[in-house]
Amino acid sequence: MKNLRETFAGRRVLITGDTGFKGSWLSLWLSDLGAETFGFALPPEGETPLFDALGIGELITHHDGDIRNYADFELVMKKVAPELVIHLAAQSLVMRAYKEPKLTIDTNVGGSLNLLEAVRHCDSVKALVFITSDKCYRNKEWVWGYRENDELGGADPYSASKAAAENIFATFHDSFFADRPGFGAASTRAGNVIGGGDWSENRIIPDISRALTSNHPIILRSPNATRPWQHVLEPLSGYLFVARDLLNGGSAGESYNFGPDTNSVMTVKELADEAVRLWGAGEVIAEAPKNAFHEANLLQLNTDKAKINLNWLPVWGVQRSVNETVAWYRDVYAGDTPLSVTRAQIKAFMKDGEL
Repeated sequence: MKNLRETFAGRRVLITGDTGFKGSWLSLWLSDLGAETFGFALPPEGETPLFDALGIGELITHHDGDIRNYADFELVMKKVAPELVIHLAAQSLVMRAYKEPKLTIDTNVGGSLNLLEAVRHCDSVKALVFITSDKCYRNKEWVWGYRENDELGGADPYSASKAAAENIFATFHDSFFADRPGFGAASTRAGNVIGGGDWSENRIIPDISRALTSNHPIILRSPNATRPWQHVLEPLSGYLFVARDLLNGGSAGESYNFGPDTNSVMTVKELADEAVRLWGAGEVIAEAPKNAFHEANLLQLNTDKAKINLNWLPVWGVQRSVNETVAWYRDVYAGDTPLSVTRAQIKAFMKDGEL
């Protein structure tokens, strides 16, 4: 099987949502692999966008645009004529979805519909990796991991939007893509990623990094919640494995979970305590907010299918993932450039995983 550089060097790849956290890491990775990389997304948001910190706009060809605007996206698709499309564009925050449910559903459902329709009318596309979330599963707080054929659904707006996106993907595959020659599409589900450069609101690592760099205590709203933490490079490697398989004629119409092994779990409190230990200073305070919106306490994925069909395996366990994440913020805070730190971690990950 070809390694990642052999697979993607020279490929024309379009990433939607390239200005986001995952999108910035993936854009840099594909650019460094030699792919001719293009992006389509809203301008980067937040206090210190990773997209800007890494200088992604100088490494790839980025197009500002809103995935909710079909005409704009279709125009970029025709102009770029990509061979591979990786769909990351989304409203990805659970808490924001409670505050802005229409925005979330318009983006995650309507935007995904626009993406699928544009791909349907773009003959250059040979492979589509359609990314949703582990939240697409109807969460029953099981202690075992959800499999790809388990029930979809969600009690909160974000989860419902991701389940709906998966249903629309399946419809498009069966109605339009299954008989399209030389084309394959697959959906992927992952969640709870951590890694350097994430400054989103109401996410544990950004909250911890803000607190540590400002010498404030870390305030936890769900200290006992258990999450299968994984470094952002883990699911991104899964997306690239799926893309490689699709470009070689496999995985069409399939869905894949990407997550850590079941022993790579920590509570929110354990994660915060470990971050303080690695940083060398800090304080952790559990303070559950009043009238808080519901958040699931337990959600794990079964990744057997990806391991068997794609030969994909997690590379870094939970301890290494936390170490690398805290090290990113610590090194950048000490004066290293975000680009050098991020590139070094990508290289280390590829070496460790023999990718």
